Amino acid sequence: MEAKKPLYLNVEQAVDRIIELYGKDIRIGMPLGLGKPVTLINALYDRVKNDPTTKLTIMTSLSVEKPSGATDLERRFFGPIVEKHFAGVKDLNYMLDLRAGKLPENVVVTEVYCKAGAYIRDPKMQQSYISSNYTHTVRDANGYGNMIYAQMMGKKEENGQVLYSAASNADCILETLELFKNNAKKGIHNLSIGVVNPNLPFMYGDAVVKPEVWDIVVDDRDAYDALFATPRQPVAVTDYMIGLHVSSLIKDDGTLQIGIGALGDAIAYSLGLRNNHNESYKKVIEGSGIKARYGALIDAIGGMGVFEKGLYGSTEMLVDGFVQLYKSGVIKRKVYHHVGVQKLINEGKLKDKIPADILQQMIDQETIHPYLTEKDFLSLQKVGVFKAEAAYAKGQIVCNGKTYSPLLADAANLKAISANCLGSELKNGVVLTGAFFIGPQDFYETLKTMPLAEQLQFEMTGVNVANQLYGGEALRRLQRKNGRFCNTGMKATLLGHISSDMFEDGTVISGVGGQYNFVSMGHALHDARVIMMIKSVRQEKGKTYSNILYNYGNVTIPRHLRDIVVTEYGIADIRSKTDQDIIKAMLNVTDSRFQEELLAEAKKCKKISEDYQIPEQYRNNTPERLAAILKEFKAQGLFPDFPFGTIFSGEELFIAFAMKALKNKAAGPDAAKFPEIMKGLPNEVPAGLKPMFDRMGLTTAKTPEEIQSQKTLMLAFKVAGFF
Repeated sequence: MEAKKPLYLNVEQAVDRIIELYGKDIRIGMPLGLGKPVTLINALYDRVKNDPTTKLTIMTSLSVEKPSGATDLERRFFGPIVEKHFAGVKDLNYMLDLRAGKLPENVVVTEVYCKAGAYIRDPKMQQSYISSNYTHTVRDANGYGNMIYAQMMGKKEENGQVLYSAASNADCILETLELFKNNAKKGIHNLSIGVVNPNLPFMYGDAVVKPEVWDIVVDDRDAYDALFATPRQPVAVTDYMIGLHVSSLIKDDGTLQIGIGALGDAIAYSLGLRNNHNESYKKVIEGSGIKARYGALIDAIGGMGVFEKGLYGSTEMLVDGFVQLYKSGVIKRKVYHHVGVQKLINEGKLKDKIPADILQQMIDQETIHPYLTEKDFLSLQKVGVFKAEAAYAKGQIVCNGKTYSPLLADAANLKAISANCLGSELKNGVVLTGAFFIGPQDFYETLKTMPLAEQLQFEMTGVNVANQLYGGEALRRLQRKNGRFCNTGMKATLLGHISSDMFEDGTVISGVGGQYNFVSMGHALHDARVIMMIKSVRQEKGKTYSNILYNYGNVTIPRHLRDIVVTEYGIADIRSKTDQDIIKAMLNVTDSRFQEELLAEAKKCKKISEDYQIPEQYRNNTPERLAAILKEFKAQGLFPDFPFGTIFSGEELFIAFAMKALKNKAAGPDAAKFPEIMKGLPNEVPAGLKPMFDRMGLTTAKTPEEIQSQKTLMLAFKVAGFF
């Protein structure tokens, strides 16, 4: 039977086809983040926007936006950055209208995950949010009525055959295509649209698909969109201290999951320091008191040594930090997609070279049958156990012109096969399994320009594979040994609850994403640990609040799934502990400004002994102490603000720092002093600040708006202490 062929259309023709098939009620899903086909969805949105009789429902996650500014000063700062670093990147038109309050009534945008705080003040998006586990998003989109799925994809020709890659977003498309196939059997007609974009890195693994999986392929130069790239965030002292603590809990010969942002970069930097500058790393761990406080735990589940065997990345998100860890020699533990092979590796019986008795060993451990099927043969050949030139034909194994029976129970036959048909070494191992990615521009370039042999080690697959054990549990358990699944939360309670996705009044901050998946998997794997990272305090309107609370009205991860909580002040190992011991451990990693108040609350609720006192060694949990710890090492060139580089110039970093200082002060009582400070500002730009004012176009000011912006910028530098 001839394979189904897709329709090859341009953008406008694809929109015509969508409207032709679905008429006045169009429901389209798109992937999280980078993989959205911006040109296609803009064309569809613009058509519907101009036709109030048609309804459009967009189901997606993480609709990315270029930075912008609400004030003249912010626009002056972001304008050149956007022009230079986001050149050619198209805006999502529905997001522009959403932010302007102009989203038409006939368009509904619903997301299951968003950038933290993106819709905190948007009632429409708060009301249309769908709370869903990452591994349930395809199911929930289908239940909500989704009919179409469209995403960008990479393209290449290999051996005369055109191949497409889900590239940045293998996360949901594979499951979606399978769902659409099953829906077709029920008479439900869905539509899959792949939009070619040669700017995407072509990723391998399950992400590689043939043309016939798509109903429509759009290969239109107008849709060769520039890729949205996220600038790296500065890594602060708080981030580094959390990253250092976490790095000591990672076990060599293990598995790692980390996320995006400053905390992910802090972990990656700390692990690289541990591997490549081990003496410096040990001095930091010892000098900071981490070893003295947590040495027993580090010895039991982590380590301070170099990564001799290395780590395997098993993650929903392939972040830049993983590429940095690959470059620094930390991510290097290869896993193989065969239970028998992986089991022998884990037992130390197999390394790179294929032993002559490998088939017998797998028969003995019952990971292959004594009668080798074609499926068994092909899976073993893929990982190098059988020679590439060997074949399985007409029920026989054929190699170098000789034919062998697949009956391995025949000792003589097994000996002959082992002597003549086996490969010399393992192949097709992978060092990382991920489901989606988004990151800086040089991260994309690294993925695109890697030699093919290295690219093949980074496989992309569905989130239903990356985020859980179900469906391939025997193999995934073997591959994901010594798992350390690191996730971020907003708040934690003294009893071990974690809140990560919304406030207690129901305001959505981001979403659950895959957090529950990794928590669940961390408890299902006997040698894994779940590490929840919580910054101990937050700033709101000039005041400091604790993120460690006695109780909180939202729970993302319930306390019966508690494990390890890390703040900048330390590690709380709370798995298998009594309530009283959990409270003690959590108080030890709480900012000291809030410890006594929380302890009193616990005593009031009869959850801890009346005579309990927080040990003296944990009573100096202050930002000043942390800054002092890292100051010496920063002077040695360690712990830079941007460990993996930045798109910002020196002047821009100074400006950003000053503007942030002003914003923080403006939210608190210090704002009352601003008018008096403004009166004392110099009339001329100080010589040392001239490059910054040049960058902002405010060295001279003529219009009232320019004069106001110049004064405000001067105030920012004054508040930040630059003059």
